Amino acid sequence: MAPQHPEGAAPAPRSPGAGGPAAPKGDRPVDGDVLAAYLRERSTEFLRALRAHRESGGGAPEESAEAVRALRRSARRISGTLHTFRPLLDTEWAEGLRPELAWLSGTLAHEHAHASRLERLLLALHRLSGAVPVPAAAGVGAREERARGNGAYAPAGPDRTNLTVGAAKAGALLDRRLTLARTRAHSTALEALGSGRFHAVADRIALLAGEVPLSPAAAGADLRLPAAAAEERLTDAVAALPLLTAGHPYNAAALVHGLAPDTSPQPQDAPWHQVRLLLRLHRYAREVLTGAPAETRLEAADQALTRHRDAAEAAAAAAEAARTPRIAPATAYALGVLHADQRHEVEAARFAFHHLWHRLPR
Repeated sequence: MAPQHPEGAAPAPRSPGAGGPAAPKGDRPVDGDVLAAYLRERSTEFLRALRAHRESGGGAPEESAEAVRALRRSARRISGTLHTFRPLLDTEWAEGLRPELAWLSGTLAHEHAHASRLERLLLALHRLSGAVPVPAAAGVGAREERARGNGAYAPAGPDRTNLTVGAAKAGALLDRRLTLARTRAHSTALEALGSGRFHAVADRIALLAGEVPLSPAAAGADLRLPAAAAEERLTDAVAALPLLTAGHPYNAAALVHGLAPDTSPQPQDAPWHQVRLLLRLHRYAREVLTGAPAETRLEAADQALTRHRDAAEAAAAAAEAARTPRIAPATAYALGVLHADQRHEVEAARFAFHHLWHRLPR
């Protein structure tokens, strides 16, 4: 499923007279010219990344992958900015471009997501059993995991003998499944980048690099008002999370839900995923206002929620692989232990976010 922007779920910014957020005091208003300049910069980045991708051609995969990541980054920021500041932009233009940017960003994200998920799962199997060789491509990720010290919780007392027996076959099964998914996602991304739909998006962004279609409301508007509304939506969503429970390193109640045999998405995960998307919108709004990347602690909170999403999706992939017909009991056992390990990672990420959030300045 392609990553979704939270446009449909978030209410429109409320006006100050309707009980909405008031503009921050003590600073000068930020006018629409700042918004136009930010969108022009992001569109220029998009076009630069597109040129780099085309020039890479059949060259180094690293260069092509970096160009795709840059396309995704700029597309996400443009889409998020169109959402947060939509009252100050031409409505028909913004509402027509946002879904196309969400489609593009989601389509380009699949290949990287499958590769990262495979790396995460193989590294976890190696950590849990010591028997699964780590692929060369996972070496960088292994160093990052050791350096990050992300507070992973291994399941209590797994049968290491049975785990070692099944880990190799579990790793091979995951490798086959996720490599196939990655290959398909790569083909889909290439088709998308060569499609008329993508060229139409690129043409519209090229025009954006020259002129931003602001609405009449942008004249004399203060960008701090819609930015404050984005922050308020984030604050409200975080307040609805069970942060009291997340303040403990081991949330047994949530883990029971996470290990349930139900194959549907875990209901406790969805609010956390929504908070991650709202935090992204808040970060992008801060970038518009300040002209600089987000503060370190805000970035760290975003990374904690990204680890939460990655671990939740990895756990789901392990559970899905365990439902493969006619696999050996030892393989199923290893996948079950892996699934539990990743659900513990979910809880560790929630715990980390809990502490980061309460340290953020208000």
